[in-house]
Formats: sequence, structure tokens, C-alpha cells
Amino acid sequence: MQKRLITLTAASPDEVEGTLLPALTAALNGGPAVAALPSDRAERDRALTAIRPDQRLEHSDEEIALVVPTSGSTGEPKAALLSARALRASATATHDFLGGPGQWLLALPATHIAGLQVLIRATLAGTSPVLLDLREGFHVSHLAESLATMRSGRRYVSLVPTQLRRVLDAGGPATEALSEVDAVLLGGAAAPIALREQAADAGIPVVTTYGMTETCGGCVYDGQPLTDVDIDLAPSGRISVGGPVLFSGYRLRPDLTAEVLVGGRFRTSDVGQWSATGGLEVIGRADDVIITGGVNVAPAAVEAALASCPGVSESAVTGVSHPEWGQVVIAVLTPHADEPTPTLASVRTHVSALLGPHAAPRAIAVVPELPRLPLGKIDRQAIAAIAVELGQKVDS
Repeated sequence: MQKRLITLTAASPDEVEGTLLPALTAALNGGPAVAALPSDRAERDRALTAIRPDQRLEHSDEEIALVVPTSGSTGEPKAALLSARALRASATATHDFLGGPGQWLLALPATHIAGLQVLIRATLAGTSPVLLDLREGFHVSHLAESLATMRSGRRYVSLVPTQLRRVLDAGGPATEALSEVDAVLLGGAAAPIALREQAADAGIPVVTTYGMTETCGGCVYDGQPLTDVDIDLAPSGRISVGGPVLFSGYRLRPDLTAEVLVGGRFRTSDVGQWSATGGLEVIGRADDVIITGGVNVAPAAVEAALASCPGVSESAVTGVSHPEWGQVVIAVLTPHADEPTPTLASVRTHVSALLGPHAAPRAIAVVPELPRLPLGKIDRQAIAAIAVELGQKVDS
């Protein structure tokens, strides 16, 4: 019998509690597959383009429970088919790593895999999640109030770096409340070292996560693969993932599926390396390497260097074409409120000292906030648009 696919809007806490949670519970136990839709019309239309609810659901024999749109920070919209088996394996491995099941606070959109996994973990743990109302954005005061309602026992929350930064900047009740939970899963975007150190100084138990929709969310915590997850690095550093958490394929796109699911493993677009302590370090995307004057520059390495540059709060680095150098390094920065605004000269001097002159940005843009996608990832397409304009002004 062909399995059904149902679509649900999941923007308000009432929608999440009244319709999405029961539908997820049913899907995990063999019921109709679920696709959660955002309320924003443009985002909803983009999601529907990938989900195609008018077409029959494939892979019915694999217990597909969720269909989740994904395109990362770039690329065409597509949707991942996630089985109940894979979702259960991911949730169980997460609780094993964290020290046992507990109550979860949902502070992320329930239309993305990170938010959906919060609900799935709570369901499998037999606990009721606390739901943050995000319809008017993320508010630190609301987070503090919601954390205060969580019952005794193990308590968990998932955040993206932008949310954690706002909590730390605000200080007070939210920071104190966050320091009392058992773990704060931090993912969705790279977490700067300075941010993690600030969280540690505040007593917040951050667990950094690496993963994507195709791996049912985070599959590497604090550099360590979860139970039964196997990480392999190609000679180029490209990361591949094996194990029970893998997706079953892309919705109605066998061509895209065949490109990334090879030999039972998922070939990511990321490049990594093993740290001195044996943990996985994600360097960046394989297609993001900047070749300037014949030298390869990893944007993530430049961003890491800029994290310690006076006056720089956050940064995004990319490359643009240049007639002489092939490409040049461009940085988009946000300034520290209490420090002098960084200049091109100060940035170049700082990066050159750490990585060499080839990695130093040839132009910078200082903006109030970095452009971001709904879940907090940097919008690389918007960064590229800024960089192209700057690159046109770079001389030899």
C-alpha cells in the first residue's frame, strides 16, 4: 500500500502542539509521512516546489516519516526523505551522548531538521517539549521565561550561534537560566571560538554539532561521531558519513541522490581534518576554496583568523574573480560595539601575520549584521553579491 504524505503548517506553538506533534508521533509509528511548512508565503512556495505533495511518495518500503526541504546556504531547492528508522537512530544516539533522555525546549523553527529533531527526541523520551513562539522572532526574555517553566530532570535546548550570541550579549536571567540546563546543542552554522569561550566563561554547557538534513541533523558532537556513525575523510579532506542516520534519498530526484549516496555513504560538500585529539574539525565547503595568485585559501581559515582581529565581531569570507590574481579574498564584517571599527589595513595586517599575505582580504565591507537564512546560517549568496561589488574596485 502506498504511503500518504501530509503537509502541515507549523509556525505557532498551537500548530506545533495540536497538529505537528501528533502527526510526527504517528509517522514514527508507521503513519503518513509529514512535511512541515513555514507560514511565510515565499518560503512555503519554495518548500512545496521541493516536496511535491501532489506526487506519490516513493520509498514506501523504507518507512519514510519526514520529507524536509533543504538546499543549504546555496543551491536549488530539494527535499530529503527521512525514514522513521533513521530518525529514531539519531534521537537515541543524541540521548546516549548527552547522558540520557530529558525534556527539550524548542527555540528553532519546526520546519527545519534541527527543530523537528527537538520534537522527535522529546516524543521518544516521553516528555512534553516547551515551545518558544518565534512568529515575531527570537527574544532573549522569552527564552528565559520558557526555560523557567521546564520541570526538574535533564533539560536540553538547541540553538544556533546567533541566538547564543544574543543571550550572552544580554546577560542577566537568560544567561543564568541557560547555564543551568544540562546541554545546549549549538549548530546550524559555524560557532566562532570566541563565542564558545564566552559561553564557557558564563557556565553554559555548549555541545557543538555537525550534521545536515541528510544525516537527520547533528551526527558529530564536539568532534566525536555519534553511536554507529562513521566519518571518513577523502585525501582531499572531503567528508563522507555512514551509519543508520542517513537519509533515503532526495524527493523525486534520483539523479541528485546518485551523486551523493555512494556505496551506502553520504558524500557531503564539506572538507574537514582530524584534530590532534582525534576530533573532526570542519574546515569549510569543498567548492569554497579561493585560488588567489595560484595559492589555495580556505575561507573558514580566514574567518577563524578574523575572529581574533580587534574590532571584528563576526565575518564571512568569499572569493571573487580578478583579472590578475584569478580570485581575490573579500571579507564582510560586523564590528564590535565597544571597539574601533576595523579598517582594511588593520584587517590585512592581522590576517597576514597569522596566515600569510596571500590570505589577507583585498577588500572589506563593514555591515551592522551579516545576512542570514531563516535558521541562522550565513546567506552565502547575499555575501557573494556584496563581494562582487567590492571586487570590481580591487586594483592590482
